[in-house]
Amino acid sequence: MGIQGTMDYISDLLSSVKKRRKKKQMQTVALKVRMDCEGCERKVKNVLSGVKGAKSVDVDWKQHKATVTGYVEPKKVLKAAQSTKKKVEMWPYVPYTLVANPYVSQAYDKKAPPNHVRAIPVTATVTETTLDDHYTSMFSDENPDACSIM
Repeated sequence: MGIQGTMDYISDLLSSVKKRRKKKQMQTVALKVRMDCEGCERKVKNVLSGVKGAKSVDVDWKQHKATVTGYVEPKKVLKAAQSTKKKVEMWPYVPYTLVANPYVSQAYDKKAPPNHVRAIPVTATVTETTLDDHYTSMFSDENPDACSIM
């Protein structure tokens, strides 16, 4: 085989071992961007279209929502949107049917789109309920004359 054959074998072996890149998954990133007019909408759309891997960009300035679909990372999209000098945050709203108790104070938001509430962690509903225990113990069904208000 010789030295030349050994070197060719090692060269072929090393060239066949390639670093496997992890493919990015197609995902949708929704942002809440403070926009006042159609000019703001155009500015945000142009900036978000320039993000590497973005396939489509939808901007609705009336709802203050920008949606980027493609092989993108949410942090990079958020950083690109912040470069427009506008107030930007991840889209905080979900349909109210997905929330266990949509009317707790953390979830209810007057600025939310129709049939949507703020996404809140599950722990927020554990400590806060719609009824307070003190009010339920004020009246007793067993003894209707025992009213603690009087």
